[in-house]
Amino acid sequence: MAGFDGRIEELVREYGRMLVRLAASRLSSAADAEDVVQDVFCALVSKRPEFSDAEHAKAWLVRATINRAADVRRRAARRNVPLDEAAPVPDVAASAQGGLEMLACVRSLPDKYATVLHLHYYEGYSLREIATLLGVPAATVGTRLARGRARLRAILKEESL
Repeated sequence: MAGFDGRIEELVREYGRMLVRLAASRLSSAADAEDVVQDVFCALVSKRPEFSDAEHAKAWLVRATINRAADVRRRAARRNVPLDEAAPVPDVAASAQGGLEMLACVRSLPDKYATVLHLHYYEGYSLREIATLLGVPAATVGTRLARGRARLRAILKEESL
């Protein structure tokens, strides 16, 4: 029991911040992002999945965070609460001039593009690492990254007009 609890604490220390940033990249509320990550770790404690290695644990946490954040977004959309009316999430990337606009543009993308863009540019993962985390081929990650960038360019071009 103590071994499992110690492993949970280690996972929280190692991945907690990254998971909050990932959730925040998809949500407009820092509190919602923190709630998502807390829910993910609660699910980890209750389900007690067996992981073959640290990468498997990280992939499970990333996937669970993405899924839970999507659930929160869908629930918010059903309540007809526009996400862009909420206060912007403070973010390291958003602190630069224009960062808030870029973050809003990334948030407007479909999840499959926004997640890959966030993991690559904000978290620094390689295409191969993202592929492992998401359980998709590296070529798919590359395609999503390219299409996500193209959509971002189109959004930014449209907004500058």
